[in-house]
Amino acid sequence: MARVFDRSVASLATRLVVAVVAAALTTSCILKKPPEAAELKATAMPSVTVPPQWTAAGAGTGAVSSNWLAGFKDEQLTALVVEAIAHNPNLQIGAARMEQAQLYAKLAGAKLYPSVDLLARGGGKLSGDGSGLQGAVLTANWEIDLWGRVRYGRAAAGADAASTAADYEYARQSLAAQVAKAYFLATEASLQAEVARRTIGVGNDEDVFVARASVGGYRDALRGIELALEQARRALELLAGRYPAATTTVNAQLPGQTDAIPAGLPSELLERRPDVIAAERRVAAAFNRIHEAKAARLPSISLTTGLSTISSSLFVLKDRDNPTWNFGGNLLMPIFRGGALKTQVEIRTAEQKQAVAAYADVGLRAFGEVEAALSAEIAAREREKILAGTVSDNERALDIVRTQFKVGSTDLRFVNQRQLALSSVQSALVRMQAEQRVQRVNLHLALGGSFEQKN
Repeated sequence: MARVFDRSVASLATRLVVAVVAAALTTSCILKKPPEAAELKATAMPSVTVPPQWTAAGAGTGAVSSNWLAGFKDEQLTALVVEAIAHNPNLQIGAARMEQAQLYAKLAGAKLYPSVDLLARGGGKLSGDGSGLQGAVLTANWEIDLWGRVRYGRAAAGADAASTAADYEYARQSLAAQVAKAYFLATEASLQAEVARRTIGVGNDEDVFVARASVGGYRDALRGIELALEQARRALELLAGRYPAATTTVNAQLPGQTDAIPAGLPSELLERRPDVIAAERRVAAAFNRIHEAKAARLPSISLTTGLSTISSSLFVLKDRDNPTWNFGGNLLMPIFRGGALKTQVEIRTAEQKQAVAAYADVGLRAFGEVEAALSAEIAAREREKILAGTVSDNERALDIVRTQFKVGSTDLRFVNQRQLALSSVQSALVRMQAEQRVQRVNLHLALGGSFEQKN
């Protein structure tokens, strides 16, 4: 009687599994998609109205440049950036993280396929248990992703991988910008040292007590500039993955650049900057993990099958077909977990809120960096013109004083004063020329333009 009852229960369970499997195969869950960029922006930044044009004056029209490094036309700078991209340790860490994230995405997708295992055993008269059993068991198990739990997990891992890849691209762009700015600062230090040496020469060449009194101060300034040059060279070498020996040379002059830069449209920024794209992908990953957690609260179904063959060298196995094949199914339905599954959904929901807020933070910062870089670059350009005019005026004033000195209408002290004033303005001009190029690089980075030509 008990055997008949067991067979009835088993038969009922089998029919239930088959019915559920059939329903799963015909009505498999279609995954919900994460919010699109426009929808995400509206959700994350509801009070932000993006203007049709940049508010800072001076932004050029046209698409953002995809090869800003070539615009400086400095082969030595380009070579340093290429070297840094190839050898910088921090960038190599980022590349390894990207590879790891891609492998995690691949691993998450492996659960969509059946798992197959083989267990083999050999035995004989001298075996440990003395049974002499020999045989092999081949088993396969496949979880039917009825509610999309596994697929949501794979989608989340894929979004994580895309986010890491975007972070890596932004790290590459940031490294190129760091090298360029360090290069400009090293060139500036070299030019400043030359200005300081000329200034010291004024005091040494002329036997004037006032000029001599100033020499010590200018020598001290020169030593500080030389130290800054050494440190700038070491910074370049570290970025390039070299030993910081401060032996890297730079060109004698700052590279040229165009007057205007194509800045694109504000509405395009969020879809172009790699760090914003990375933040958007993190929102997508959080979205998929919410639905993965929700699907974990629903029943799961697995199909199992096996093929076995067993023999013995010591006794005969009676009443047994050999080999033997079996097929079955498992139904697992969560009944009570102390609220753990529900809490997991709530945790994932909170994570998505964090990801959306982080996206808003990155997006607003991106807008702010572009506007600030535009204003700073334009101001530096205008100040450079003002200082260039001031240098010209001081040169004319120096020529006049020298003429007056030759005809005896003034003394050498005023000549030296004019020379020192000219050196001071020349130093300020060099500083502003370097600053303009640094701000231009900041603008390129803020706009999300690549430093290399895109294929």
